[in-house]
Amino acid sequence: MSRITARKRVTRITVATSRSVRDDLLAVEEPLEIRVGGNSLAITMRTPGNDVDLAAGFLVSEGVIARGEDFAAARYCAGATDEGLNTYNVLDVTLAAGVPAPDPSLERAFYTTSSCGLCGKASIDAVRTTSQHAVHHDDLVLDPALLATFPDRLRAAQDVFEKTGGLHAAALFDGRSGEMLVLREDVGRHNAVDKVVGWAVKEGRLPLSGTVLMVSGRASFELTQKASMAGIPVLAAVSAPSSLAVDLAKEVGITIVGFLRGQSMVVYSRPERIVEPALAPADAATAGAAAPATQQSQPSEQSEQSRETVSAQ
Repeated sequence: MSRITARKRVTRITVATSRSVRDDLLAVEEPLEIRVGGNSLAITMRTPGNDVDLAAGFLVSEGVIARGEDFAAARYCAGATDEGLNTYNVLDVTLAAGVPAPDPSLERAFYTTSSCGLCGKASIDAVRTTSQHAVHHDDLVLDPALLATFPDRLRAAQDVFEKTGGLHAAALFDGRSGEMLVLREDVGRHNAVDKVVGWAVKEGRLPLSGTVLMVSGRASFELTQKASMAGIPVLAAVSAPSSLAVDLAKEVGITIVGFLRGQSMVVYSRPERIVEPALAPADAATAGAAAPATQQSQPSEQSEQSRETVSAQ
């Protein structure tokens, strides 16, 4: 825990009321250099912890590996500094025999910030990667009532966020049982997702068919792409998706759910995966009788509510 959080001296001010000095806990942000076979591939800013998961998930996102058996081992590099010290900020990955080394074009020209998982890409074409795990035909069907429980469960499991208020989170849920399979936190939302995918690599679970990736922020293009690379059919977020994220989701067959808060949500692609259980015959008849008036008013209310929420972001 000592490298995940750091204690710093701060001044707390309440306007026209009080001013005090105290210690506060902050989320740690440090660079991690990821090497493959001794060759540097990328440097990313991250919260220390679950670094092997992060490296494995990053390699899936970049298309270097696609399954657990492609990943052999990882170790921190001793002598990472001029003084020969191990900073635990340089991780060297060994790929399984027969797995090709990363294409030199994948090497990032500069470091990846905690807010961007695509920084350092050499060209627009390099941003797009092709998944070996198609999700178009994933037959997962989700009860929206079950899906609506995921944000609160993710929030309740964020131990470090509770202490610092400064971390993103990503969690993987079984879409049929609702079981939370894993949760990871990080200063970078893309790192949190890579850590989740890397956990699945180590557990031999790829592709992640029938699962839901729940994220604490927005659904960006890069997170949609990471879900695609891991074979995840549903990406859910408490905030909005970007237009490019929705375009990519429609192209690859991912269901994107945004504004997942309380009992409401907005589905942007593949809505047939989000289906309420069939009503009982008596309930169906009652609902059918009331349907015309309800159907006339609901779309405009939902659209207006979505617009209000978007403007508030």
